Amino acid sequence: QPIFSTRAHVFQIDPNTKKNWVPTSKHAVTVSYFYDSTRNVYRIISLDGSKAIINSTITPNMTFTKTSQKFGQWADSRANTVYGLGFSSEHHLSKFAEKFQEFKEAARIAKEKSHEKMELTSTPSQESAGGDIQSPLTPESINGTDDERAMPEVTQNSEPRAEPTQNALPFTHSSTISKHWEAELATLKGNNAKLTAALLESTANVKQWKQQLAAYQEEAERLHKRVTELECVSSQANAVHTHKTELNQTIQELESTLKKKEEEIEGLKQEIENARELQAQRDSLTQKLQEVEIRNKDLEGQLSDLEQRLEKSQNEQEAFRNNLKTLLEILDGKIFELTELRDNLAKLIECS
Repeated sequence: QPIFSTRAHVFQIDPNTKKNWVPTSKHAVTVSYFYDSTRNVYRIISLDGSKAIINSTITPNMTFTKTSQKFGQWADSRANTVYGLGFSSEHHLSKFAEKFQEFKEAARIAKEKSHEKMELTSTPSQESAGGDIQSPLTPESINGTDDERAMPEVTQNSEPRAEPTQNALPFTHSSTISKHWEAELATLKGNNAKLTAALLESTANVKQWKQQLAAYQEEAERLHKRVTELECVSSQANAVHTHKTELNQTIQELESTLKKKEEEIEGLKQEIENARELQAQRDSLTQKLQEVEIRNKDLEGQLSDLEQRLEKSQNEQEAFRNNLKTLLEILDGKIFELTELRDNLAKLIECS
């Protein structure tokens, strides 16, 4: 019978790219914790029909990481994969994480008890040739989530657009300028949201990797102590030498992993600096936009004044045209009277 069950969407890391998530269930399935009494271990098992999409044994060195409010993941070195679970709410994720920590601690206690029993029943030679020490799984496959592609998008979309030329007539293009800068402001708001998300994601990744670095350092110190203890055992020199070689190789791998993580942290710091520079550019563009809006208002006032003056001029021209028409009519009447007077004078001359 399961100890605890919940429902979630199941994902696995892409074995080829080690970055993208591949869904292993088309819908939410039941994910349960089981206790294997024959082997004294705890397991996480999920079935999609008759197919087992999760069969993971909980070990003391496993860590369940919450990467968002509704998504969590853990690495299984035996299955050589990383499992991801998408829950319907943050409450279900928190409950699953609590159970994971609880059963992980129970697995650690059970492992310690089994080691104590083995030490009591085994000979010194058997102790020196104990079981293989498992090296912790490096989190290289965990780092490749889809959220990491946010930064390149931010840098591409944050390039400032060319400003309009100042030689253009401002009062004829005021509406065009206003629409252009409104679109620019909307773009800047979207870029600001992306920058904020990228900064939060980078900070979370730095904290997580610092914790992993501390865990690797503790593991390296433990392995050094183990090497010292093995050197004290002289009855199984060859086995100790082989074991020491394996431990030294594990230490070298851990040191290499530490170096890589330090380089990744430096890269994240550089990305944070770039994000801050983009934030400064956004503030500068916002200030320029405010100045352009003020100038646009002034141009609109000038345009309104020019329209009033134009209307007044048109009214004056209309009145002037009316006066000219009146004068022309009067002039036509005077010309007609003069014509009649001339005709009368001509008749008088002819009669005389």
